[in-house]
Amino acid sequence: MNKTALITGAARRVGKAMALHLASQGWNIAIHYNSSDAEARLLVDELISVYPKQQFELFKADLNLPEEVELLIPQVIQKMKSLDLLINNASVFEPAKLGGTTTGFLDRQMNVNFKAPFILTRNFAQLLKSGVIVNFVDTRIVTNQSNFAAYSISKKALWELTKMAALEFGPDIRVNAIAPGLTLPPEEKGEDYLLKLAEKIAMKSPGGLDPILKSLDYILNNDYLTGQLLFCDGGENLGIKI
Repeated sequence: MNKTALITGAARRVGKAMALHLASQGWNIAIHYNSSDAEARLLVDELISVYPKQQFELFKADLNLPEEVELLIPQVIQKMKSLDLLINNASVFEPAKLGGTTTGFLDRQMNVNFKAPFILTRNFAQLLKSGVIVNFVDTRIVTNQSNFAAYSISKKALWELTKMAALEFGPDIRVNAIAPGLTLPPEEKGEDYLLKLAEKIAMKSPGGLDPILKSLDYILNNDYLTGQLLFCDGGENLGIKI
């Protein structure tokens, strides 16, 4: 019987890459999306055409609205009958320093990046009793730069949640985190944007998607790994080269 994964923000970018990657390994995929309706439908059509014996379903939810988040895990279980893996990938990444962060802006960052994974993690543990959870944090969690203050705080909180959940829900549920660095350029930027930033990190190059997919495989295949953080950032967390 194929295992089932729920990936938040699965219609585009890193989420889509993980959906395609896991599908190639025989997983059924619950594809969560919010505003990326067209991309999500194209993805599920592609997956069904390539892997007709596996199950791929769409689940729409606004992660900024806790009442919609509360329904997501029960809806997946009802439609797909089981759930073995939760990947909290979706996030909002918006700049603002502490002094320029409005209360509404802070709420949105915390709701999507922290509160939604909290609810999904809790519901996964309550309803499923066993499985694996992977949270996407950010290499920024080890710094105190405030240009993305609310975003960084939300990801720091998600890392703390990862450790608490790993301790409370083990041994039946393993919870780990991945911290990407220079993976994909922002949609309004080109690859040269990442190349310039990469000049100051240890590996001096962007990572792309492959290191993230390899890290996901490592977490899934190492059944003694829990409460851990894998930095997929080319050493960015170590500091800046001078």
